[in-house]
Amino acid sequence: MNNSNYRAFDPFNYTCSEALLLPIISEATWSPGVRAFLYILALLWCFLAVAIIADIFMCSIEKITSKTRKIRIADSSIPEGYKEIEVKVWNDTVANLSLLALGTSAPEILLSVIEIVGNNFKAGDLGPGTIVGSAAFNLLVISAICIMSIPGGDVRRISNMKVFAVTAFSCIFAYVWLIIVLVGISPGKIEIWEAFLTLLFFPLLIIIAFIAEKDFCMKKKPPRNDSGFVGISLNGASNKYTVNDTENARALAGYKSPRHDLQEGNPEEQEALDQSYSGRASIYKIAKDLAMVEDLPEDEAAKIAAKKVVEHQHHDRGWYRINAIRNMSGGKKLIPKVLNTFDELYNRVQLPEEERDEAAVTKRFDHSEGGTKPVIEFTASAVAVLENEGKVRIGIRRSGKIDVPVSVRVETINGTALEGSDYKAFDEVVSFAANELLRQVYIEIVDDFEWEPDEFFFVKLAPVPSKDQDFALGNLAICQVTIINDDEPGTLDFAKPSVIAKESSRRIRIPVQRLSGADGHVSVTWRTKDMTAFDGKDFEGGEGELKFDNGETSKSIDLVLFPSNKPERDDSFQVELLETTGGAKLGRLTKTVVTIVNDEEFNGLVSRIVNMTFGNLDGLALEDSTYVSQFKNAMNVNGGDIEGATFVDYLLHFLTFVWKIIFAFIPPVHILGGWPTFVISLGMIGFLTALIGDLASLFGCLIGLEDSITAITLVALGTSMPDTFASKTAAIMERNADSSVGNVTGSNSVNVFLGLGIPWVIASIYWHTKGLPFDVPVGSLVFSVILYTIAAVIALSILVIRRNVKFLGNAELGGPTAGKITCGVIFITLWVLYVLFSALQAKKVINVQI
Repeated sequence: MNNSNYRAFDPFNYTCSEALLLPIISEATWSPGVRAFLYILALLWCFLAVAIIADIFMCSIEKITSKTRKIRIADSSIPEGYKEIEVKVWNDTVANLSLLALGTSAPEILLSVIEIVGNNFKAGDLGPGTIVGSAAFNLLVISAICIMSIPGGDVRRISNMKVFAVTAFSCIFAYVWLIIVLVGISPGKIEIWEAFLTLLFFPLLIIIAFIAEKDFCMKKKPPRNDSGFVGISLNGASNKYTVNDTENARALAGYKSPRHDLQEGNPEEQEALDQSYSGRASIYKIAKDLAMVEDLPEDEAAKIAAKKVVEHQHHDRGWYRINAIRNMSGGKKLIPKVLNTFDELYNRVQLPEEERDEAAVTKRFDHSEGGTKPVIEFTASAVAVLENEGKVRIGIRRSGKIDVPVSVRVETINGTALEGSDYKAFDEVVSFAANELLRQVYIEIVDDFEWEPDEFFFVKLAPVPSKDQDFALGNLAICQVTIINDDEPGTLDFAKPSVIAKESSRRIRIPVQRLSGADGHVSVTWRTKDMTAFDGKDFEGGEGELKFDNGETSKSIDLVLFPSNKPERDDSFQVELLETTGGAKLGRLTKTVVTIVNDEEFNGLVSRIVNMTFGNLDGLALEDSTYVSQFKNAMNVNGGDIEGATFVDYLLHFLTFVWKIIFAFIPPVHILGGWPTFVISLGMIGFLTALIGDLASLFGCLIGLEDSITAITLVALGTSMPDTFASKTAAIMERNADSSVGNVTGSNSVNVFLGLGIPWVIASIYWHTKGLPFDVPVGSLVFSVILYTIAAVIALSILVIRRNVKFLGNAELGGPTAGKITCGVIFITLWVLYVLFSALQAKKVINVQI
């Protein structure tokens, strides 16, 4: 046998088989195309995983930076002679540039650290390339999206220009510093002092930004006395209330609390309070408009107004990043979901008063065209019937022109209830004689002896083709019929999460419903719990038992209200269902909040909306308080809000379900101030980043791309996607540009100072102990850095020009359509040119000697 051309097959040494963690099995016999396809899918899946764990990481940072301390302020107006207020331990600027920047940049920073450690302390291309590529994408593409996303010629300006000037200079200096150390001082090498100085620029940036924010060395500023809102505003007044936050809730609703008693000479507190009252006036106005709409339930009006509160509340960049991540993963949303039915109404009430069509908001559409046409509709949009009743009665009414006969077709449509097995199909023509206003039809219900959940079907009105009649269908052209199963005792819960009670009625009826069965005698015990209304003072509470007879599906808890001398009343208490008898079970809504208001139509309406949000605290809070809630939110789409979930939410939830379950084992953020969550989630980010580095490197190898090209394109885009959606949302919702474009410059600086400073320090010390220099090949990195620096100078110059040119709106974001689109196109073109020339240099198509 001739062995001259024979080579031994090695299953562990094949093309693109060397990485830190991957591959975990031999892929020697796999097709390169199949491997590349699987790697790109895994890479995208890991990007979603990093986004989800970053959500948890950001929540731990919020918990850490929201720490407060109490201080005493002299106040002669109260008996004690002083008042206690809570002040933030963390300064906003320091928090934004330290932990918050670490939260948004952790994948890029950890990728650089892991690459250099896993590469035997030798410099690689993937980590530094990702940092520069991510910086270019953030400053150019994200800024372009923010500039162009501001609607209707509106504008957003950076409010704290001094801090922005510091971070803008730093994001240029950081990359100029890379050029200096890699080309000028010690070409191709990093000395220990250079590495440590790079890392020390990070705390120096924080100190200088803090000085700029405080105006030290510039002008004397009155001493600041923070009050009310605490922590970096990740949670926001709109999405993290507690029962003990009564003063804050009342302040938002217009009540002046002792916490907001201002001392003279404190303009910052006065400005904050003025903004609070301005926001309250805006909320009251939209609530007043909504209250004038006919047939709009108060709870839906409260949801719409609550959504506006959240969207107009100031939030930190971290809040927007968490919201973007949850939108990307089908998780629990931070903005209340408004039903599609009310979207048009919601958009209308957003308009300025002079542009709003009040008639369309406050009046129903006239289907009769001034009484010239008959109008036919159902008497109710929904009815319910017990299964054992045998028939359900549906009312049909006629309005408009009534002196002519008219006919309409009535037909049933399947829902969860099916014709034949649950009800008898109905398809008949119903005729109204002249001047006849009301007709009724009866649909037969099929009674069986098997338990089933409550089911529903629809009854629809349809015109009968005829030349002799011309009529219109009214708003209620479809009626939903719910068949209540009576073969089980059923479940008992409240019909609504909140109830509004007028003080003059002296009695409040709180409805309790019986669902999924009505068989037998059952009962449930209840008790009241004081909130801002107190048992014995505002109402007659306590505890009791509510009994349901066989077949009864609705009862009420009746409580006596006591009169009050308050000119504006808005007091709340809670009623809770406890234990059941007769085999019945408790449903999901076991608690309801009762708000007592006075009789003026709109007085205290904002406070009622605030109190209604108490019932949705779990859905609006950033973090989960227990393991149970963490697993519940992980296992359910949209955090359990099934009604507000879309098809995309279900799809994203399915794709990320495994990661959500794994990350649910991380300790909740309330444990030990959030530090265990911080450490463990950071470790998980590190592990996933190592996977991403391997996947990106192997994918690039398989398709013939250098690590430097993969880094500035695929990896940079994947790690920057949450920031893209977060910045766009922040640009639209915020009144200024600080949380969108303003924080990009600080993040780009931190990427260099930490993302290169930390690995450089580690590697330079390692090689110094061996008596050797730490070599950092210039390669295409310096060329990429130079391209970014040029593009960054142009981009920041355009932002400055936009702020000072009227044609461009005198603002960094938005403005006239032509101007903002032109600037956006320029920014994106700069990024395309940066990627193109960096790739050509890496491929040696061009060879620029540095």
